[in-house]
Amino acid sequence: MTATVEHDQVLSIAQEVFSAMVDGDLGLLLPWEGDLPEIDDALVAWVDLHGEWSGRAVLVTAGPTALELARVLLDLDPRDEVSPDDLVDALGEIANVVGGNLKSLLPTPGTLGLPHVGDALPPLDGAVRSQHLPLSWRGRLLVIDVWVTPLVLKEKP
Repeated sequence: MTATVEHDQVLSIAQEVFSAMVDGDLGLLLPWEGDLPEIDDALVAWVDLHGEWSGRAVLVTAGPTALELARVLLDLDPRDEVSPDDLVDALGEIANVVGGNLKSLLPTPGTLGLPHVGDALPPLDGAVRSQHLPLSWRGRLLVIDVWVTPLVLKEKP
């Protein structure tokens, strides 16, 4: 199966997830305008999708932005420390909900893997990036990517 999700669908999902989980406002996650800066001290959250359509939903942002996201998601004061476990839980949950919403758009049901968070995205054999959305959350760069793994179709005897 070569079906994939469209750019506008991914943007809509990201905006709805951030509105529901983070900000309560659809207008705070917007397409990035201008040149893309390098993401220093990056944190990556991802969830794999398995089934007739297989791939990965990925969220990438800088460490300070990830900390701010966790504070907002966990309803912490801006001066509160964010524990490493809370940071992983918050970013993983956002990736999980984005991935779950992407899965709901697919023509056949599949399964969603567990969310992961790290400082680099591990390879996914044969995957190609089908969507790349640089976004601005409160003026900070946040990137959502969708990777697709083409399936090898076996001929029936």
